Amino acid sequence: MQTLFLQGPSVTLRALILVIASIALMTVDHRWSQMEIVRNTLSHLLYPLQYTIDLPIRLYYWADITLSTHQALLDENRRLEELYLQNRIRLQKMDILERENLRLRELLSATPKSGEKVLIAEIINVDIDPYRQLVIINKGSNDDVYISQPVIDASGIMGQTVHVNANSSTVMLITDASHALPVQIDRNGLRANAFGTGKINYLDIPYIAQNADIRVGDTLITSGLGGHFPANYPVAVVSHIERSPDEAFARIKAEPLAQLDRSREVVLVWHNPPQPPPSEDDQP
Repeated sequence: MQTLFLQGPSVTLRALILVIASIALMTVDHRWSQMEIVRNTLSHLLYPLQYTIDLPIRLYYWADITLSTHQALLDENRRLEELYLQNRIRLQKMDILERENLRLRELLSATPKSGEKVLIAEIINVDIDPYRQLVIINKGSNDDVYISQPVIDASGIMGQTVHVNANSSTVMLITDASHALPVQIDRNGLRANAFGTGKINYLDIPYIAQNADIRVGDTLITSGLGGHFPANYPVAVVSHIERSPDEAFARIKAEPLAQLDRSREVVLVWHNPPQPPPSEDDQP
């Protein structure tokens, strides 16, 4: 009867044989380099196994780097968006301040050089009545504003005050249907009256003779008559002339020079302000 387990060399003998074989192989490879071909062949054969064993570690590091980079890009993108928004807000504020500064410079350059007192005011409201051309400014009797005081902008005459409160005033624009303004043609001094039409874009210049020397493009300026408006302020430009042989007067329209529907800042001009009645102490 055969035995179940065959007896082989002992473990110590096997280890000794392997050590001797390893030393022999290393000696042969070191001296004569005869094992290079074998090493290369074994490397090629074992590379798929090494790659398979190393693959999970490679995937782990790749996923970690990819996710970290993606999150970093998201955080950087969010930070740049916030910075961009902040810069846009600052830029808008600077742009608004620059435009306001430009408007104020234009207003100051439009004021007279004759020593008349002036005051810059801001339009704070517009009358919603479609049949009136009224705006409200933030200056009133506390600032010595008076009724019928001239109001101008950087381009020309805007109107005059009609109501004065302590801290605000109502200004009637020159295009209001109930407003009239004495004017003259800057080119030749021809006098006329500019009447509001209730429309923001033109004035009516009635009672001009058919043969009067007036042309499209003529500038109308204040004549100073009537005492409310100082002389030589620009008012409008003649935009339309219609002469009919059947009528005694020409039909003339003029476009206001002031930015009536766009101006934000205006200038109040002290021209012939009403004098307070003399007190009893001043009477003889």
